[in-house]
Amino acid sequence: MKTLAEALHMLDGKLKEKLMRLIEWYKSMKGPVVVAFSGGVDSSVVLATAVIALGSEKVIAVTAISPTYPEEDLEWAKRIVKLLGVKHILVKTDELSDPNFIRNPPNRCYFCKKSLIDRLMRIAREHHAKVIVEGTNASDLTGHRPGFLALKEAGVRSPLAEVGITKEEVRAIAKALGLPNWNKPSMACLASRIPYGELITAERLRRVALAEKIVKELTGVRQLRVRDHGYIARIEVGRDERHKFFNEETMDKVAQALIKLGYKFVTLDLLGYRTGSLDTLISEKIVPKKIKS
Repeated sequence: MKTLAEALHMLDGKLKEKLMRLIEWYKSMKGPVVVAFSGGVDSSVVLATAVIALGSEKVIAVTAISPTYPEEDLEWAKRIVKLLGVKHILVKTDELSDPNFIRNPPNRCYFCKKSLIDRLMRIAREHHAKVIVEGTNASDLTGHRPGFLALKEAGVRSPLAEVGITKEEVRAIAKALGLPNWNKPSMACLASRIPYGELITAERLRRVALAEKIVKELTGVRQLRVRDHGYIARIEVGRDERHKFFNEETMDKVAQALIKLGYKFVTLDLLGYRTGSLDTLISEKIVPKKIKS
């Protein structure tokens, strides 16, 4: 990882100021922090800046091992933690044992986050950490984020959002810091591929994970979601990557591979990838900006 001085040299004035405000935010904590660390870009910047401000000995990264996340996310988490030299604690979570989660209501993420926060709070007490932080950024505050309500109730802090750092700015900071995942496509819980109200099962999660792995291997796309509509697999890819499907041989290979997984119909969403596309079906959304004090 690059030094703070090197990173600042690569950023413009506005972003330099935000990065320094983030560093000062951590210094005001005056003690160890526990970072809810997924291995994604957002939580990587949260972890890296905590190390810059406090030193690696005062930062504990905690990563959940769960059937709702792809294995590649765990590998990224291990890689970043090794780079930063912080203590890494892995905790196994079992969302599929929670009936509130598996019935998949629109506030599903609330129950998932609440369970994880309980584990994080125990770890924080054991390590005498004064604060738990996570990677919600300022851009996330306008979408449907029921998990944010659980964070707020527990007093978990979101430094990126509090400093006003947007999703695009997070990537710029990650690149300036030399984090190897700075351009890694955004990921989300595999349960987000299943429409609200439809039961979440281990089988469906495994099928989605395998379907996405296959589509990436066959097409080379980076930004991808395979939405699981029961018999239908609806493929969303980055808008600038849709052209990779405009080949009959490619379409045949993708369709045949996903049909072998149990889907009856395989479709390409013409609009391409949209964050939380299934949220468009919700009439009442939990939006952080409306609940933030």
